[in-house]
Amino acid sequence: MRAILPILIVALFAYTVPAQASEPTFSDWLVDLRKDAQAKGISAKTLDAALTDLKPIPRVIELDRRQPEFTWTFRKYMEKLVNQARINKGKKKLAENAKLLNEIGQKYGIHPRFLVAFWGLETDYGRLAEGYFPTIAALATLAHDGRRSKFFREQLLTALKIIDQGHISVERMKGSWAGAMGHFQFIPTTFDAYATDYDGDGKIDIWGNQADAYASAANFLTKSGWKDEEIWGREVVLPKDFDFNMASMKVKKSLKDWQDLGVRKVGGGNLPAKEDMKASIVAPAGAHGPAFLVYKNFRTIMVWNRSIFYALGVGQLADRLVGRPAFTTLGPKGGRGLTHAEGKNLQQRLTAMGFDTGGVDGVVGPKSREAIRDFQRKAGLIPDGHPSLELLEQVQKGL
Repeated sequence: MRAILPILIVALFAYTVPAQASEPTFSDWLVDLRKDAQAKGISAKTLDAALTDLKPIPRVIELDRRQPEFTWTFRKYMEKLVNQARINKGKKKLAENAKLLNEIGQKYGIHPRFLVAFWGLETDYGRLAEGYFPTIAALATLAHDGRRSKFFREQLLTALKIIDQGHISVERMKGSWAGAMGHFQFIPTTFDAYATDYDGDGKIDIWGNQADAYASAANFLTKSGWKDEEIWGREVVLPKDFDFNMASMKVKKSLKDWQDLGVRKVGGGNLPAKEDMKASIVAPAGAHGPAFLVYKNFRTIMVWNRSIFYALGVGQLADRLVGRPAFTTLGPKGGRGLTHAEGKNLQQRLTAMGFDTGGVDGVVGPKSREAIRDFQRKAGLIPDGHPSLELLEQVQKGL
């Protein structure tokens, strides 16, 4: 599932421009899609209702290239999405829905504050649950586009299946630009695997039925590995000589090992003495921003949305809903993230130098951040993997 949302998306793609010889036109592509859907058992009635006069949505392509997890700084992300107004509203929603949330939380093993935190980041506690984009058209747009066509074709076919099963009509199936739907912004394959008819009325309604929505979110999280007896992680203080090669989700150490390396709680206290608990360090704003020690539940949040920004947003919002403290810092003030064009420039230059960015698409994701680390190591810089204007300038100078 994808946020904003949770949660977490440069130029408009002009569909009026003739397609390249190797690419089918949208109408030809749609003919092939219909055949594929029929072969998978989707009824002609559903296909007629969903695909007749279907047109791509250029705005969807623009948003795909501008996801905030990739173009905003950590400070901007948190100030926009985990601000005091959202915290206050979340506390109110937690109280208003306490009976249902506690019932579902006990059944599935997840504290209500986390369900409400996901809910808040994904749709502002249901305010955006109905969605703005027709799901079939949005998914068709992305499936025809070349960047992630295989993934979105699967989502589109699954969305047609959901309609065919009678859970929702074509007209009512709306969501985000990326096809995420309902109160918790499930993508179609997540709906298919985890969505739950909690009230037993024969339909799974994650758009208008909060019981179905809460239960579906809880079912997804627990089946993805959530352990309610553990927290998501904590902000920590790193020693001055910390090796940022270790600030990576790929590096897992025991809390004792991190303690021995000089990592401490905010305020200087020792880390919990839990020998069997593994954790990783993440530094979302680079070497000059905050650092977090993150546990298994953090990784489960990232099953929901692979963005570290998003996972930290969920953790912080859940904590603030029950009176736990705010992060002590969000990183440097001022500055900005890279634009789509700058991200593409960065990837092109890194690729030309032999670093594997995973492709040149302007989206500086996990693979590109590893390429940044590799460049930083060779250039004698702090290897924090953080994309910034300063980093782009270093890359432009070369090794």
